[in-house]
Amino acid sequence: MGEIELTVVMPCLDEADTVEICVEKAVRAIRESGIAGEVLVADNGSKDASRELAARAGARVVPIQARGYGNALMGGIAAARGRFIIMGDADDSYDFLEVPKFVAKLREGYELVQGCRLPAGGGRVMPGAMPPSHRWLGNPMFSALARLWFGAPVHDVYCGLRGFTKTHYERLDQRCTGMEFATEMIIKSSLGKARICEVPITLHPDGRKTHAPHLRTIRDGWRTLRFFLMYSPRWLFFVPGLLLFLVGLVAYGLAMPAVTFRGATFDAHTLLFGSVFMLCGYQAMLFSVFTKVFAVRAGLMPEDERFVRVFRSLTLEKGLVLGLVALVVGAGLLGTAVLKWQSVGYGKLDYPETMRWVIPGATLTALGFQTVLSSFFISILGMGRR
Repeated sequence: MGEIELTVVMPCLDEADTVEICVEKAVRAIRESGIAGEVLVADNGSKDASRELAARAGARVVPIQARGYGNALMGGIAAARGRFIIMGDADDSYDFLEVPKFVAKLREGYELVQGCRLPAGGGRVMPGAMPPSHRWLGNPMFSALARLWFGAPVHDVYCGLRGFTKTHYERLDQRCTGMEFATEMIIKSSLGKARICEVPITLHPDGRKTHAPHLRTIRDGWRTLRFFLMYSPRWLFFVPGLLLFLVGLVAYGLAMPAVTFRGATFDAHTLLFGSVFMLCGYQAMLFSVFTKVFAVRAGLMPEDERFVRVFRSLTLEKGLVLGLVALVVGAGLLGTAVLKWQSVGYGKLDYPETMRWVIPGATLTALGFQTVLSSFFISILGMGRR
């Protein structure tokens, strides 16, 4: 058959209403553009006539046993013969006659070419093609988060019509077997500094009549947010932890000198609240480091140059010294409180005064202990593997 440049992969699950017209459009686009290509339908266990209709329209049908949107695409891409892959749903909402636009960008050297249905990226949504909550809230919000958190140059993170090189896909080592497959591709590509561009497309109304769309707004929105957070230890752990720690420092700044503001005096109880904030915040920041180190070592995320530099400078020995210093200072403050108790014959103390020694001492002791143990744990996580 000669070298195949392009494979159009369509995941399919009971799409008898639309799969035939989708395959016909893709075949026509390939033929009329002179592209050496094929159309592959990754059937995920259809009970209707989807397989027969797809084959009749000119597709190569590959049965995929493992259920799930991601599994279907993984199986289809693995069976693809082209060096370029274009994936798209078989529900006739995407116009596969637009395939040549993606191929042109892939030929220019882009590794991921993302379709964009929204006007923000030049796309167009036909009347009735997208629920208002998706168009005006969910999709723009998650697309903005993808740009902010991961630097993804996209305006339509949910668009399922996209093209990529097979070599780039193989480097991504994708893990998600469900609907997160598509967002995983964008996040990993962005974190890996791949060459990404957008192509404006038109979204048409879902052409299926016998069953409703597979998407569920609340469920899939939560799954997307959960996945975003899992791939961003900075926003899941570090930023909230840093804010908590800073709130704790502010509480200490008010409580240590017993500041009175508008009749409210910040005293020992404020110190306790500040310590809780600091301890929780510090623990959250440590979890950010744990997660990042593990994710990089496990191949779930690419290495971050800034993180690598910080990791190399903050050695086990430096962490141990910092932790031990905090432990010694904390123990010293606690010891001072004990001496004060001894000075009054182990009787009653001036608690507002004594707590200014006890609470910071206990907090520093806990922070130091956490630092020592965490330094060892991070070093273990960061050990190389063969």
